[in-house]
Amino acid sequence: MDANGTPLVQVRHLKKYFPITRGIVQRHVGDIKAVDDVNFNIYKGETLGLVGETGCGKTTVGRTIIRLYEPTAGQVIFDDVDLASLRGGELRRLRRRMQMIFQDPYASLNPRMAVGSIIAEPLEVHRVARGQAKRERVQELLQLVGLNPNFANRYPHEFSGGQRQRIGIARALALNPALIICDEPISSLDVSIQAQVVNLLENLQERLGLTYLFIAHDLSMVRHISDRMAVMYLGKIVELTDRDEIYLNPLHPYTQALMSAVPVPDPELEAKQKRIILEGDLPSPANPPQGCNFNTRCSKAFDVCFEKDPEFVEVKPGHFCACHLVKALEEGK
Repeated sequence: MDANGTPLVQVRHLKKYFPITRGIVQRHVGDIKAVDDVNFNIYKGETLGLVGETGCGKTTVGRTIIRLYEPTAGQVIFDDVDLASLRGGELRRLRRRMQMIFQDPYASLNPRMAVGSIIAEPLEVHRVARGQAKRERVQELLQLVGLNPNFANRYPHEFSGGQRQRIGIARALALNPALIICDEPISSLDVSIQAQVVNLLENLQERLGLTYLFIAHDLSMVRHISDRMAVMYLGKIVELTDRDEIYLNPLHPYTQALMSAVPVPDPELEAKQKRIILEGDLPSPANPPQGCNFNTRCSKAFDVCFEKDPEFVEVKPGHFCACHLVKALEEGK
């Protein structure tokens, strides 16, 4: 996708289906296609933003990449190693280089463990540090995320939401990972705290050379922190390109609708902005429509959209899209 970049993660035809079963014998009657044939790269040192409606499969993509979910099909190539083929000790060793920051800082920290024990747990599991070295590393991590190192003996209920998320970030940094999946890390925080957490993530990326997959709903925040953005709809990525390009020149009708909903701070420009209102409900991932997944809500759909699933192709240099109309227009130029 970028001839000058070095891919840290290459996702190829990734699928994650959750089986639907019925009856006493749990007969398999169908699948929820949470992630359905997804392709993208994440380059070393970049932040790839992943956006879309609730239920489109964003979190499932992140969890499947780091093997919290077993992929149904496809490849996740991390630093030239296919994660989908690893088992046991091999996966455990490579997993040290991948970590996740979870959405809810209230649910992701064990309330019965002191903060120092929570942050030290990855060090113990992977046998990286013990004793005095472990305690020093915990204090170093607390200081790194802007918390008092003397807070190590306190419990999660003694901290605010923003402080808890910083503890989660410290835990994710404990093993010096190369990739961090940020699963909506600011969505449950106050607006005033969101900016602080995002600034912390940016500073850590610059200091430690981290690579992020940043999953979020807030389009303006994703534009702020991301280098490139990918838009998901019903288990598929429909558009992927540079963050500014996707705001200034969205090609896919779904992306255009999303971007039209972003508020503009200038009242005069806001008044001129044309809203694109999507009609109908999001189809079920257990029974997606034939052809393009977006054809039930797309005002520009034509015959082929109801017959054939569009390919995810590069329509312009660095600009990928899965839309029959966009492909036809680009080929006609």
